[in-house]
Amino acid sequence: MDKQAIEALLSKIESTETASGNPRVQAIVNRIVRDLCLTIEELDIQPDEFWSAASYMTEAGRNGEWGLIAAGLGIEHFLDLRMDEAEARQGVSGGTPRTIEGPLYVAGAPESLGSARLDQDEQPGEVLFMGGQVRGADGKPVAGALVEVWQANHLGRYSFFDPSQSPYNLRRSIRTDADGRYRFRSKVPVGYSVPPGGSTDKLLKLLGRHGTRPAHIHFFVTAPGHRKLTTQINIENDPYLWDDFAFATREGLVPEMKKVEDPAALRAREVDAPYYTIEFDFGLHAEKEGLPADHIERAHFQA
Repeated sequence: MDKQAIEALLSKIESTETASGNPRVQAIVNRIVRDLCLTIEELDIQPDEFWSAASYMTEAGRNGEWGLIAAGLGIEHFLDLRMDEAEARQGVSGGTPRTIEGPLYVAGAPESLGSARLDQDEQPGEVLFMGGQVRGADGKPVAGALVEVWQANHLGRYSFFDPSQSPYNLRRSIRTDADGRYRFRSKVPVGYSVPPGGSTDKLLKLLGRHGTRPAHIHFFVTAPGHRKLTTQINIENDPYLWDDFAFATREGLVPEMKKVEDPAALRAREVDAPYYTIEFDFGLHAEKEGLPADHIERAHFQA
């Protein structure tokens, strides 16, 4: 198509914005329309391909999979990298690396002081005890920090999205004690894949990619005067550890997991089989003017 004709069309579209609108929305939408038109032209996208994509996007929205798609295409990780760079320009570095939230957080998990038990449902799997400290940028423990934790069950499913689980199974909020410590008992998580036959799965297969995530546990860590940390830890030696379809694995987020078999330790923990432990400290950044927002506004499942 003649380039002048394309420019004429784009100018005509933008010229219709005669009423007072939102300048930010105008700039974004006009850029998207321009890029899409040029992509259609340069890749010779046919009408049936375009409308097939439109139907796919409708289906993905109906399935509630846009969060998975954003993670799978690397967009959520890209947003994290942009925040990292913005912080670095302001001299903010170190601390626990951030990584993607994912689409399966649910607010309102029961809160307790110091410690909690996540595995409220009877379920198979090896017992995991995880704990550590929350520290500020000065290295000092942060008392009263809120550690929100959530993970999938042995089938790779999350409570609230999986009706077979009780509400808030494998989800808790832990307020750190006077020494900034948190502790919880759970089950060793397993890796899982996107819903088979779903919108994300269809797209990844067309791209020649898998849709599997390594075993992981999600966290939000918040405290007054500190920036919110959104992160997750991965379980070492998972076959997909560095091949996460969501690009969430980062250096510093793969702690050592130790197996405990000593009979006295088992009795002290009130378990009847070997268990695993993870020690992991969270390092927070102090609040500072001029940094991008750390509390991200996005739709969440309402319990």
